[in-house]
Amino acid sequence: MGVDRLNERQDDRERREERQTILNWLTTIDYAPQQNDYINRRQEGTGRWLLESKEFQDWVITGNTLFCPGIPGAGKTILTSVVVKELTTRFQNDKSIGIAYLYFNFRRQEEQRTQDLLASLLKQLTQGQSFLPDSVKSLYDNHRDRNTRPSVDEISKTLQSVVALYSRVFIIVDALDECQVSNGCRIRFLSEIFNLQEKRQASLFVTSRFIPEFDEKFKESMRLEIRASNQDVHRYLDGHMSQLPGCVLRSSELQNEIKAEIVKAVDGMYVISYILNK
Repeated sequence: MGVDRLNERQDDRERREERQTILNWLTTIDYAPQQNDYINRRQEGTGRWLLESKEFQDWVITGNTLFCPGIPGAGKTILTSVVVKELTTRFQNDKSIGIAYLYFNFRRQEEQRTQDLLASLLKQLTQGQSFLPDSVKSLYDNHRDRNTRPSVDEISKTLQSVVALYSRVFIIVDALDECQVSNGCRIRFLSEIFNLQEKRQASLFVTSRFIPEFDEKFKESMRLEIRASNQDVHRYLDGHMSQLPGCVLRSSELQNEIKAEIVKAVDGMYVISYILNK
């Protein structure tokens, strides 16, 4: 019995090591640190208006795509992190629900080729499975000995097979407008995502600046414009009043006057701080 138990533990350890090796082989890019950074910048309560909106509620229940455009500085990235947090919290005990997300950033375009983006989605959804899917293992085995990398088509096919293991998959994409255009990445990435939706009915949440190209691409989608709400600006200001001079802190009337003027000046943009940066 003792020997059998030792052998089982050894087998389990080897399986875990193989699983991690394959996940690292898919991609070393990890969006989790960005998610943690953005959600930690959020003032408590920020984004409730979005989560409580009819559009978002309908999307979570039955929606295919929710497209959320906004002006620069409207807080799209922080609100995207709020959506990721909401979904991961709501479905944390439901292993039949898959969640994967991407944060585009024009400063990190070397990490944002189509194959890298799809590989990241594949890695995240594979991590959500309690076992290593056969399709992912086969993809790795087919390239390991030759020391080659899979093509976009291979990754896309494997991604579809893993999505099929879930009853529902949410894909969240922030700042799609910052996906590079020069090498055809944006067109190919959108094509692959829309193909995934069509074949596997994945639910897609996308933020972007206003771009005519996207008006056409998402014309059939649910739409919700992102603006800095007065409530969110008030929450942020309330949380940072302590940074003002003592003469302001001693006067609630002056504080209210300052908040009212800032809310009026903001007009849909979080220009008061980098806390909401897009």
